[in-house]
Amino acid sequence: MKRIITAAAILCCTLALHAQKYKPYIPEEDLPNVVNCIPAPPADPSSEFDRDIVRYMWGKQQRKDPERLRMAVRDAVWSMDTTLVIMSEPFGLNVSKEETPQIYELLTRGITTIEDIRFRPKAHYFRTRPFAYFGEPSILPEDDQWLATEGSYPSGHTIRAWACALLMAEINPDAAEAIFARAWAYGESRVISGCHWQSDVDASRPVASIGYAALQTSDEFRAQMKKAQKEFRKLRGK
Repeated sequence: MKRIITAAAILCCTLALHAQKYKPYIPEEDLPNVVNCIPAPPADPSSEFDRDIVRYMWGKQQRKDPERLRMAVRDAVWSMDTTLVIMSEPFGLNVSKEETPQIYELLTRGITTIEDIRFRPKAHYFRTRPFAYFGEPSILPEDDQWLATEGSYPSGHTIRAWACALLMAEINPDAAEAIFARAWAYGESRVISGCHWQSDVDASRPVASIGYAALQTSDEFRAQMKKAQKEFRKLRGK
C-alpha cells in the first residue's frame, strides 16, 4: 500500500508541473487502461532486461556522433510546439497556430488525448529510468531530477511523437513514410538520451495506437479532422 500511495503522490506532483494546455477530445478516465493491454516491463534479471542494457550501451555510443546527439537533445524538449516543428519537416508543411489553425487545433488536441493514456501505466509500474538505474546523468542532466519522479514505462515522448505521426499521416498520406521514419528516430532518441529503456520505447508505439483508435470514436475529432484535411489541401494547392 505504501508503494501505491507514493507513486500516486508523485504522479500528482508531475501532473501539476506539466499541466495540459490543450483540451482532449476524450477525458483520460474514458481512455483504455493500457495496464490491461500491454505486458509488464522486463523483470530484472531477465533476457529481455539484458537487451535493455545492451541498448542503453548502444545509446551511449550514439552520443559520440555530434549530429545524432543534437537530434536527441532537440527531441528531449517536452514542448508540444517543439514536437510540431520537428514533425513538420517530414509532414511537408509548417504547422503553427497562426499559419495552419485547423491542423494545429487537430494535432494539439489529438496528441493531448492520445498521450494522456500514459499516466496509468507510468504510475502502476513506476519503473526506474536508465540514468537513475546506472547512477549516471542523461544527456540533459538538468531534467534528471523531475524525470526521476515519473515512471519510465512507457515513454511519454515516444507516445507524443507516434501520436503526431499517426495524425499527420491521416492528413497527408503521401508523406506517411517520412513522417513515421522521423517518429521512429524520435523514439530512438529517448534511448540515446538515457531517459528510457528500449522496452519503454517499444511499448509506447502500440500504446499510442490504442489511444489513436479510441480517438476515432469522437465525433468532434472526426469533424476537426475533415477541417484539417481541407486546410491542408488548400494550402498545398490541391
